[in-house]
Amino acid sequence: MSALFDNTPSRQDTFSFKWQKYKGKDIIPAWVADTEFRCAQPILDAINAQVEHGNMGYILPSHHQGAINAVCRWLKDKHDWHIEPEWLVWTPGVVPAFNVACKANCQAGDKVLIQTPNYPPLLAAPKLNGLERVDIGTVIETHQDAHGNTVERYTLDFEALEREAADPKCKLFIMCNPMNPVGSVLTQQEINRIATICNNNGVTLCSDEIHCDLILEEGKLHIPAGREEALAQNSITLMAASKTFNIAGLGTSFAIIPNRKLRLAFTQAAAGIVPWVTVLGLAATEAAFTQCDEWHLAQIDYLRRNRDRVVEVVNGIDGLRMLKADATFLAWVDASSLDTENVLTWAEERGVGPSPGADFHQADHFRINFGCSRDMLEAILKRLAG
Repeated sequence: MSALFDNTPSRQDTFSFKWQKYKGKDIIPAWVADTEFRCAQPILDAINAQVEHGNMGYILPSHHQGAINAVCRWLKDKHDWHIEPEWLVWTPGVVPAFNVACKANCQAGDKVLIQTPNYPPLLAAPKLNGLERVDIGTVIETHQDAHGNTVERYTLDFEALEREAADPKCKLFIMCNPMNPVGSVLTQQEINRIATICNNNGVTLCSDEIHCDLILEEGKLHIPAGREEALAQNSITLMAASKTFNIAGLGTSFAIIPNRKLRLAFTQAAAGIVPWVTVLGLAATEAAFTQCDEWHLAQIDYLRRNRDRVVEVVNGIDGLRMLKADATFLAWVDASSLDTENVLTWAEERGVGPSPGADFHQADHFRINFGCSRDMLEAILKRLAG
């Protein structure tokens, strides 16, 4: 099935956000977090069927039983999470969702804890809502694996989280799990610690889990925040089929909020501002979560091999270093040892356009999207290596 991912459609003249940035330049775009892959055929068939029907009128998401059942099935099957349909709140993307979470859980002058580095829209959310952002940094921990090898991984700075959460003005903690851009999957012990800190300090957790179905490291498991007994009544879990199945352009995601009071506050904060998700997005989500299991597994295998190749090449380039990500199709590259003032310019001069680390509040890093064909990836790596 690897041919599905080797043969990617050209996006150069499709108004693709990712490709428009460097249009007319000899720079391969490797920045925005969508993949180059063609959607799984059942998704395309579902969209075509909706188009062929010919009517694109209103569909209330709470009436779309097919999409609701699909989400319930996927979470039960893939994450051992048995949710009630009423816990679902459909949103046109996780970015609107965590901005709604800010409105629902905070008042002017309150503080929002944000895991950093993180992707730009999440970093911007507190200020957009008249709130103060408090950064909770990422640290590198070292441990021994089962074979006695020393392994490094990124994790939260829990001392900072515990210290800052104690401030009565801190009302919300927004994090990514898997972490974006560093790619770590939080362990049970880490989730437990987050739950204790949030619950002890009256802080609500908003967990952006949009990459949760892209776990590449064998033996790692995703732990949904809302599935945990200690967090079920104090969390908003954000998910979507968009990253996994490359349908982000259809503007469809969902929040899972078991606590009725939190759910009501969330829906009231969104009322009149946040639109319904799209008809085609609901159809695509239903197909993704019911008919694309085999495609999903094949993509994981393809991305895993891409990731391993990126780790091999990048760590062989003088001045660059990266840790192997547990998840996502994103590589977080430490370029702090390069002899250059601007690491983005360094990459662009070599013909590669990564996400600039400065946008994630870590200017001496950059992020490479390896969700692409092997040929495109080899071209990116060859250019980086000089």
